[in-house]
Amino acid sequence: MLKPQIAKELRAIVGDNWVMDTPEDSLAYSYDATPLYQSLPDGVVVPGTAEEAAAIVKICARENIKIVSRGSGTNLSAGTVPVEGGLVVVTTRMNRILEIDQDNLTATFQPGVITSHLHREVEKLGLFYPPDPGSMNVSTLGGNVAECAGGLRGLKYGVTKDYIIGMQIVLPNGEILRTGGKNAKDVAGYDLTKLMVGSEGTLGIITEAVAKLIPLPETKRTMLAMFRDLTGSARAVSRIIAERIIPATLEFLDNPTIRVVEDFAKIGLPVDMGAILMIEQDGPESMVERDIQRIAEICRKEGAVEVKVAESLEEGAKLMAARRFALSALARVRPTTILEDATVPRKHLAEMVEQVNRIADKYEVQICTFGHAGDGNLHPTCMTDERDQEELHRVEKAFEEIFHAAIKLGGTITGEHGVGAAKMDYLSLRVGETGIEVMKSLKRAIDPQNIMNPGKMFAKETRRRVVVNGGGHAHHHAHETHEHGNGSDHHEHTAG
Repeated sequence: MLKPQIAKELRAIVGDNWVMDTPEDSLAYSYDATPLYQSLPDGVVVPGTAEEAAAIVKICARENIKIVSRGSGTNLSAGTVPVEGGLVVVTTRMNRILEIDQDNLTATFQPGVITSHLHREVEKLGLFYPPDPGSMNVSTLGGNVAECAGGLRGLKYGVTKDYIIGMQIVLPNGEILRTGGKNAKDVAGYDLTKLMVGSEGTLGIITEAVAKLIPLPETKRTMLAMFRDLTGSARAVSRIIAERIIPATLEFLDNPTIRVVEDFAKIGLPVDMGAILMIEQDGPESMVERDIQRIAEICRKEGAVEVKVAESLEEGAKLMAARRFALSALARVRPTTILEDATVPRKHLAEMVEQVNRIADKYEVQICTFGHAGDGNLHPTCMTDERDQEELHRVEKAFEEIFHAAIKLGGTITGEHGVGAAKMDYLSLRVGETGIEVMKSLKRAIDPQNIMNPGKMFAKETRRRVVVNGGGHAHHHAHETHEHGNGSDHHEHTAG
């Protein structure tokens, strides 16, 4: 718990209603959307302005209190779990869109704005903010920025880092830093904006951001391509891109996922198919019609047994909802659902899915795979039960092997969820020991006290997984890491 004097100082900054310092009040902030991780903070504070956030951080720096910044907590790498206790700083009160600049095509917003709210507001003006994480109806933009969130439109439009051009950040010493701005070109010094995007709350608290916008596409069409086997669908993905067609969305569901989603959503998906591609194209109407026809031809040539093109925007939205329902549908199968995001180059898509299936069989665990086929970002999702420790151990071994398989194919351990606490043991597989040391050097320079989201990003000698039993008491499970070094730092996809 917070010392009474510290709690008093915090209340003087934000008001009595915005400080929580009892275990009962703090419990909801002891976990995020990541299964298996939970740890109580010493307290929770909800600032309403950047200045309040800065004053809070100055107290924490003076008292050496750990800080975890948080939005809606939709992140999937335990990035907002306060694994070392400390103070959770929740940014959801700072929830205003400050400006939509139609001359410069930018939006300036506070971190607590819900992602889909920004989508709606800019689209009313004929503008477009493409990043669309699956949690966009509940995730916050501050969390999206902290995690460099992706989404279904990432193939054509990129991810959060491709749109954030300016920021206001409270640094670990309580100073307020502004980076970037509305300039289309700006190469003055190091790109601190890009450094902060995806830094997972380990370098500061995001209190404002500027995003570039683009014109809203004129129209869009949606189609499904059904394949008997996985290999044909993967070949179709490669052919589509090789033909220089870049769809707005190119998603993949394997057979186990199709079955679960259809049982959940009842939208008429064929449950006997080996794989389904869900494809959406947007842009000028003539281009969209041409691309959809060409994509349909490619899919048929690569063995699609049926191609269905939506007749209306409403039907298209219904078809794409099947992909957005995937996690919700899978979560109904077993008590615990672990969603991962190993990513490989597109040409290795089928091989990676086959590896996932082989590994699932080897460890006798249930894994369904769906994801962003167009950019190789797969979401192998395991349905398990955290109460079964023996099964959970097999699940952990399976995912460890999946990460190694992705790296071997030239891929990465995470395409959009972030490292957080869940994947810090595997970061060196991707960036190497030299990369780890460069990142740690940046962390030490900006946060010498290591108060910003400690226990994340970089592996220590042991990793602590914290799960909660039915009575709400935490159990700590120590695992040997796969890292060298004494890492002591970092945070996660958002807080979103």
